[in-house]
Amino acid sequence: MSRCLSDRSIDHVVLERGEVAHTWRTERWDSLRLLTPNWQSRLPSFSYNGDDPDGYRTLAEVIEFIASYAKAISAPVLTHTTVASVRSTEAGYLVRTDQGDWLCRAVVVASGACNIADVPVFANNVPRSIMQLTAQEYRNPNQFADGGVLVVGASSSGTQIAYEIHRSGRPVTLSVGEHIRAPRVYRGKDLEWWMDAAGLLDERYDEMDDIARARRVPSLQLAGTPDRSTLDINALTEIGVKLAGRLGGISEDGKAQFSGSLRNMCALSDLKMGRLLDRIDEWAQKNGFDDAAGPPHRLPPTRVEPAPPLGMNLTIGEVKAIIWATGYRPDYSWLEVPVLDRKGRLRHDGGVVSSPGMYLMGTQFMRRRKSALIDGAGDDARDLSAHLASYLDSR
Repeated sequence: MSRCLSDRSIDHVVLERGEVAHTWRTERWDSLRLLTPNWQSRLPSFSYNGDDPDGYRTLAEVIEFIASYAKAISAPVLTHTTVASVRSTEAGYLVRTDQGDWLCRAVVVASGACNIADVPVFANNVPRSIMQLTAQEYRNPNQFADGGVLVVGASSSGTQIAYEIHRSGRPVTLSVGEHIRAPRVYRGKDLEWWMDAAGLLDERYDEMDDIARARRVPSLQLAGTPDRSTLDINALTEIGVKLAGRLGGISEDGKAQFSGSLRNMCALSDLKMGRLLDRIDEWAQKNGFDDAAGPPHRLPPTRVEPAPPLGMNLTIGEVKAIIWATGYRPDYSWLEVPVLDRKGRLRHDGGVVSSPGMYLMGTQFMRRRKSALIDGAGDDARDLSAHLASYLDSR
């Protein structure tokens, strides 16, 4: 957004509570790799120029990429500047920070959608002897003692963390809720290549029958592995990870209850994967890619044992740690403008917030299916900076 505003000669400042790429520096696990290929990190006037376009950036490389972009575009970033509040004024907005106040005609909220780990209330009933970490706090398996680990959540983060912890020699049980299974490579190309080429990632919010539901869909069960392998539930059970259904609650005496819907959840995930691949196959056939690509194929169905556990006693010492990979929610506690719905989400129309002169960036399916990806930021910023410029002109 800063680059697009500069292209339109709109004076602006970028306020950052820490260093550039602060969240990547402080809230990610050590071995994390970006789940999109290097070639897909395309930003206005900046893209990947290395010799491994199909690889996946390490955590350090992601930080360097974002920091290099800020430097390359001479973004007017004020680091270590924490926003305390944003309030409406007659002329626009008053932004209070720990480094002074700002008056502005427009505000872009680019604080991210993953600020606060969304941990269920019943986590308070976990015995005190068990260590609890969110995916935001997890760094590596050395953070906790030897013994069993319960990972709650089987989307992208949960599967990667479960894999790493189990490989460290600690037995892992994975609590599986709603997720979307996907092959890393399909018909010889990365799945993201197919979704990009077929236009799936460019699908717009105003083309959806139910955009609220589309924004709640979990991320694809993808991982940026060096060997481009598929890391799904079958890959986890093959190395010995145990499965349980969705964690429905923990009683005051430390008994965990799992849903009996594990088999149905996995079958539904397989069905959604099949529908996605069917759309890709249909596009490939219509656009002349069938001969160049490998033949269509499907992964074996997700394997689930006949009688998955419905409960677990957390008081007997088998589980030493719980990792909550249960998603996030944004933090708008500093936003003193009446633009939040009853769930604390910003009310907006494709990033145009319900308060004049306020805009949003970087949330799930904001304007396009790819809005939450690095690759989606550029197109969204171009659209919204144009709207912002028109708004300023009209004033």
